[in-house]
Amino acid sequence: MPATALEIARRTFLAALAAPLFADTRQEIIDLFTTMASALSEGNGLAFLDHVDHAMPDYGKLEKYILALAAQNEVMSSIDVLKEEGDGQTRTAELDWFLQIRSREQNGPLERRRQIVKCRLERQKKWKVMAIEPVSFFAPPA
Repeated sequence: MPATALEIARRTFLAALAAPLFADTRQEIIDLFTTMASALSEGNGLAFLDHVDHAMPDYGKLEKYILALAAQNEVMSSIDVLKEEGDGQTRTAELDWFLQIRSREQNGPLERRRQIVKCRLERQKKWKVMAIEPVSFFAPPA
């Protein structure tokens, strides 16, 4: 059954109201990942982990990796959000994440990593990462 002019106008109006909300949500997600990448670059593993839900699968492994990575290395971390979608409560994101890792040891090695990292987020009081794959991307160099 075709939509009436009133139904079309109503849908258009509701879509126009929702557009800024999704734009704001997208910016919140971008800001979250930018903050996480900056925390790694500043050597602050705890600040990175503050944005990850402790109930996340493999949280213990991620925590171990992030804290060791930040303590043992100078890290340059940057991200590019490739894909981000969902609603006001749950989102998924695909990130092109780049890490440059230099050992704090004198003449220590330099390692560069770049990978697509997939995340699932939920809005609690604030946005939290509920899943991150692959966790092994954040492992300190062997």
